[in-house]
Amino acid sequence: MKEPGKDILVALQNKWKLRLFLEIVLYTIGPTILCYFLGFSWVWTLAVFLGLLLLLTVIKKPWRLTLDRLASYIDQKMKSVEHSSSLLLQPSEQLSSLARLQSQKVTRTLTSNNSPILPIKGLRRASIAAFLCIGIGFLFSKTGIANSLWSTKENPSEKEIIHFRPTDSLAPERNPPTVESQNVTISYPSYTGKGPVTTSNMNISALEGSRLTWNIKFDSEVDSVILETNNNSHPMRLTDGFYIESTTLKAPGFYNFRFTDRRGGTYASDLYALEVIRDQPPSLEIQGVKPFESFEFAESKHLNLTALINDDYGIANAEIIATVSKGSGESVKFREEKLAFDTKVSGSKKSLELLKKIDLDLLEMEPGDELYFYVEVFDTKRPKANSNRSETFFAIINDTVSNQFEVEGTMGADLMPDYFRSQRQLIIDTEKLIADKGKLTEYEFNSTSNELGFDQKALRLKYGEFMGDEADSGIQGGQPSMDDDSHSDTEDPLAEFTHDHDGDNEHNLVDHEHDEDDEEKEKEDPLHDYLHNHDDPEESTLFTQSLKSKLQQAMAEMWDAELHLRLYTPGKSLPYQYRALKLIQEIKNSARIYVHRIGFDPPPIKEEVRLTGDIDEVNTFQKKAELESPPQYPSIREAIKIIEKLKNGDLSISHEDRSVFKMAGNELAVKAIEEPGKYLGTLQGLKWLTEDMGPTKELLAKVQSGLFSVIPESDPDPDKEALFTNDLDNLFLKELETYDR
Repeated sequence: MKEPGKDILVALQNKWKLRLFLEIVLYTIGPTILCYFLGFSWVWTLAVFLGLLLLLTVIKKPWRLTLDRLASYIDQKMKSVEHSSSLLLQPSEQLSSLARLQSQKVTRTLTSNNSPILPIKGLRRASIAAFLCIGIGFLFSKTGIANSLWSTKENPSEKEIIHFRPTDSLAPERNPPTVESQNVTISYPSYTGKGPVTTSNMNISALEGSRLTWNIKFDSEVDSVILETNNNSHPMRLTDGFYIESTTLKAPGFYNFRFTDRRGGTYASDLYALEVIRDQPPSLEIQGVKPFESFEFAESKHLNLTALINDDYGIANAEIIATVSKGSGESVKFREEKLAFDTKVSGSKKSLELLKKIDLDLLEMEPGDELYFYVEVFDTKRPKANSNRSETFFAIINDTVSNQFEVEGTMGADLMPDYFRSQRQLIIDTEKLIADKGKLTEYEFNSTSNELGFDQKALRLKYGEFMGDEADSGIQGGQPSMDDDSHSDTEDPLAEFTHDHDGDNEHNLVDHEHDEDDEEKEKEDPLHDYLHNHDDPEESTLFTQSLKSKLQQAMAEMWDAELHLRLYTPGKSLPYQYRALKLIQEIKNSARIYVHRIGFDPPPIKEEVRLTGDIDEVNTFQKKAELESPPQYPSIREAIKIIEKLKNGDLSISHEDRSVFKMAGNELAVKAIEEPGKYLGTLQGLKWLTEDMGPTKELLAKVQSGLFSVIPESDPDPDKEALFTNDLDNLFLKELETYDR
C-alpha cells in the first residue's frame, strides 16, 4: 500500500543530502582554486582537494541523516505537525484510528506548507566562502603577490643589476633614479608539475608557455616604466611601489626597459635575451619484436611487445595502432584497431615500461592475412600534446594453400600452374596416415603409403613437364614397367630410386666427352646465344636461372620423399615434403610485383585515332634569364660603411643613418636569436646608435667588428689572378684583417 506521508519524508531526506554534498563541494573547490592561483603544483592542488573533500565528508556525515532524525527535525521546526511526524514512518495498518487521522493531518500540513523546511544557511555560507577564495586567488595572481610569496628569490649580482643610460646625449648631468629591487618570476605550465622560480638575472631561458612576471622597484619616484619586446611596448603598472608586467613566453627574442623620470628625462636599459626551450616529444624504444615476422597457421601466433617510453615532464597516453589486411588484389580489405597495453598508463610518470601480448587469433586473422602495427605515445603538454610513433612492424600468417596470380619480373604472364598447391595436400594425407597407423592393418598402411608415393611421383613428373622435360628424364629416373617381370626378381628393387655413383662416374666420363664436343659446336654457332632451344630441358622454360635452380631442388626433395613413401616409412618422408613445399612457396613469392592501386581508371584508347594528332599549332617557348641572388644582410653592409665614415668624421649621426642602424638591428636580431651570447653585445651597440646618446669611437669600432663577423665570406672569384702564397702568408693576412676591424 502506498504511503504518501513517508514518500514526502524520503523526498526531503534526498534533498537534504544533496544540499550537504553540494555544501562539501563548495567548501572544497574554493581553497583548491586559491592554491592554483597561488602557484601550487598540480600535485599539491589535487592533494588539497582530496584532503578537504575527505575531511568535510567525515565532519558533515551525510549518511547519518536518517528518516528518524528528519522527523525529529520537522517536529522542532514546525509546531503545526504537533510532534507527530514519526507517525508517517509507521505502517497505517498498525496505527489506531486516532493515530491514522493524525497521520493524515500531518501529511496535509507538509503538502500545503510553502515555507522552506530544510536549512539553507549552510549552503549560503559555503557559496560565500568559495567565491571569496576564488576572488582572493585571482587578485593575488594578477597583482603578482602570489609569485613573490611562493617563488625562490635570488639577490642580484653586480653584473645582473639593470643599468639605465639617458637616451639624449645633450641632457644635463644629474643623478637618475636607480633600481633598488629587481626580479623576474618564471611560472612553468601546470602540466610540468614544477613550481615558480624567481631570479634576478634578466636574461631568461624558460620552457615554452611559461608565464613571466617582472617586478622592478626604483629608489625614487619615476613617471612611467615601459617594457619593450620585439618592437612592442608594454606599460608596466605600479603596485605597492613595484612596477609589474606579465607575459607568456611563446617565441625567442630580446627586450629592454625604458623609464621617464619626473623631469621628463628618458632612460633605457641594456638588451636582455629571451630564450625558449621547446618541450621535446617523448622518446620511444620497441623491444621483443622483429620488423617482420611470419607464422604458420598451426603454430602459436603471439607477439610479445615491450615499449620503453621516456619524457621530460610526463606521459599521458600510449596505444598500439594495428591494421589487419584481408584478401588480395582489388578485393583487399583493411580493418584498423587501437590496442591498449597490458600495463595501464596511469598518472603522468616520466618513464614507463609497457607490455603487450598480441594474439593474432584474437584479431580474427586467417592464413594469408597481414598485420601492420606501430606504437604512438603522447606526453602531458597542453593545449596540444607532443607525440611520437615507432616504425611499422609487420606480421603475416603464411598461406600455403591459396593460389594467387603472380607476375614475372620481365613479362606479364601467369607462370604458376593450378597444381602448385598439390604438395600441401600430400603433406596433409601423409600426416593423416601416420596418425591412423594404429587403426590400420599392415597391408592397408603399406598400400596407402605406396599410393602416396605414386601421387608424389605424378606431381614430380608434372613439375618436370613444366620445366621443359618432354619425357620422364633427368633426376626423376624412369618409372619401372608394371609388365616387366624379368628384372623384378634379379635386380635391386631400389635401383630405380637410388643413385649408382660408380656407374654414374663412368657414364659421366662419356658424357663429359660429348659435352666437350657440344661446347665446340656451340662456339662455332654464332646464333646460339640468341636462340631458344626447345630440345634442351634446361633451356625450354620461361623461368630465370635462379627459379630453375630452386625448382630443381624442389624436384630432388620430391624424389627423396617418394623413395621413403615407397619403402613404407612416411615419417621419414615428411621432412623432404616440407622442404619441397617451402621451395615452391619461395618460387611463387620471388617474382611478385606489388602495385599500389589508385582510384583512377583511364578511358580506353581508340587504336584508330592513336598517334594521329595535329601538332602544327604547338609552339615551343624559350626564355633566357640570368638570376642573381640578392646580397645577404644589405642593411648590415650599409651600416658598416656608415660606421666607417663616422669613425673618420665628426661622429654626428643623421636621421637616415639611424634608420639604417635600426634595419641592421632587425637583420641582426634574427641571427642573434640563434646565438644570443655571441651577437647580443653588437645588437645592444646598434640600439645605442639609434638613440641620441652621442657615439664614441670605441663603441663604433666594437659594433663594426661585430657586424663584420655576421657577413659570410664571399665565394672565390674564378677570374681573379692566382697569387702564390704559403700558409704563413695566409695566417699573417688573416691576423691583419682581424686587427684592422
